[in-house]
Amino acid sequence: MPQSQKITYSISELSKEFDITTRSIRFYEDQGLLKPKRRGQTRIYNLKDKVRLKLILRGKRLGFSLSETRILFELYDADKNSVSQLNTMLSLISDKKTALQQQMDDIKVVLMELSSAEQQCRAALANGD
Repeated sequence: MPQSQKITYSISELSKEFDITTRSIRFYEDQGLLKPKRRGQTRIYNLKDKVRLKLILRGKRLGFSLSETRILFELYDADKNSVSQLNTMLSLISDKKTALQQQMDDIKVVLMELSSAEQQCRAALANGD
């Protein structure tokens, strides 16, 4: 069966597909973000788990915490029309953009201070101080 039509996945298949460790996947499960079925000791992940894993990893790249991701998953599970999920997402995006803008401003200040220190050092070297 082609990968795109697959209904269930093993932890090793997801690990390979997303290039993460099985330990990371088990951690997300421990955090309540993934809920695979079990067949004995074997975890059986479905398409919903695969999509959630993709969203977890995307959220991490965008700077969202696992608790923020959990909130979005809980809202989606409770409100399938997703109005509150989208409003919460907009709020989280706004907060993240504000935090990133502050970091960018802080970086600019540090770069200016480093440039100033560099100029002072070069001037001192040129003057033989």
